[in-house]
Amino acid sequence: MTSQAADGPQTVAASRRSKITPEREREFFDAVLERIRECGYDSVTMEGVAASTRCSKSTLYRQWKTKPQFVAAALRASRRTRFDGIDTGTLAGDLREAARAAGAWSGKDTRLFQALGHAVMQDPELRRALREALVDPELDALKEILRRGVERGEVAADHPALEYVPAQIFGVLRARPVLEGEDADPEYIVRFVEAAVLPTLGLD
Repeated sequence: MTSQAADGPQTVAASRRSKITPEREREFFDAVLERIRECGYDSVTMEGVAASTRCSKSTLYRQWKTKPQFVAAALRASRRTRFDGIDTGTLAGDLREAARAAGAWSGKDTRLFQALGHAVMQDPELRRALREALVDPELDALKEILRRGVERGEVAADHPALEYVPAQIFGVLRARPVLEGEDADPEYIVRFVEAAVLPTLGLD
């Protein structure tokens, strides 16, 4: 019996996957997400990503099997919370800092959301991966900012506008490119927070 047979197919597959270094995997993930932003989900192929990263398409298929699985893995690997570390000591200050952070990455993330739009509706795994990578971490961080504001007594816990603050911020990020043809940059989001969010919460 050969060593491969003794190890079994799962061990052999794991051995093959281990040949991809974390740095190389990150290169694959960055490449597929950038191509999606530029060309749209439907136009991106495993073959195209393989060519752009100078690897064989069999390497990608062996690791991820299908394009949806590959893209979902790339999304999950890109998970980060842009609002980490925001704690100015006041709710108004935190919301302004969150606005600046949101505006700093709005262009890339908005293009990715738009490019994945139809595919996400058709593929539950992609939808879950998108939420896990780009939606849930930010929602949780914003809710934590609001919770601290309530604990400090800056806003009442039962204030009716609290639950809508994340939707306001994320909504304007997605809406401005459609309505005005421009990304919601940091200056724009800060002005929005100061004009529409803070007054609603009774803050300045």
